[in-house]
Amino acid sequence: MNHPAEMYRYHAWANQTILERLKELPSSVLSQEVNSSFPTIAHALSHIYAVDRTWYLVLTGMGMPEAVQTGMPLNANILHTVDEYVDLFARLSEQFGAWFESEADLERTILLDNPFAGLRQTRLSEIVLHLVNHGTYHRGNVSTMLRQLGHASVMHDYALFWYQEPARSI
Repeated sequence: MNHPAEMYRYHAWANQTILERLKELPSSVLSQEVNSSFPTIAHALSHIYAVDRTWYLVLTGMGMPEAVQTGMPLNANILHTVDEYVDLFARLSEQFGAWFESEADLERTILLDNPFAGLRQTRLSEIVLHLVNHGTYHRGNVSTMLRQLGHASVMHDYALFWYQEPARSI
């Protein structure tokens, strides 16, 4: 088993799971303001996507400073429907799937020029695991925001993933 690819599949599944839960709720939940890490659930979803997209650009060869300039403005791209987020995440998941198929060595290192932290030799697998960890953290924010808005969240733990179908897009 390719552990980083499996962890990414979990990440895609967990995103899909929380989005499916959001589709069950009134559409206003997406943009309802809450006192939390993000002003709305839509803001949290846009942030997860922006960071995922930024790391995808790095993994596919773009320098991190350029990837940050390209990806981070997506934080401000607040969508109006859950279906728009479903489509956005599904397209990116397909791109990641193609990248995993084409990347022969996930233990290969690149010189990561992180504008926030400096230079570091970093394995591609480390970047993937960071991306998954980041998404897990912010899906937890979304779960908390749902509870603050009076709605139950949905389980999206890695252990549950073991017993579910893998994400459809990979």
